[in-house]
Amino acid sequence: MTVLLYLVPAALSLGLLGLAAFMWSLRTGQYDDLDGAAVRVLSDDDLHDDDARDARPHGAGRR
Repeated sequence: MTVLLYLVPAALSLGLLGLAAFMWSLRTGQYDDLDGAAVRVLSDDDLHDDDARDARPHGAGRR
């Protein structure tokens, strides 16, 4: 029963630490642009035609 004297404050402090980290991430704008990251993953704008041709496996695209 005395273990509860240690576990309850430890659980409360970890919960408050998690809440503080979440509030910090909200204030610093971590969740402002949720759709932008999903769209940036799909874009191939950083590849040039020569780079894209070299990135294909051997034999791909040839018939």
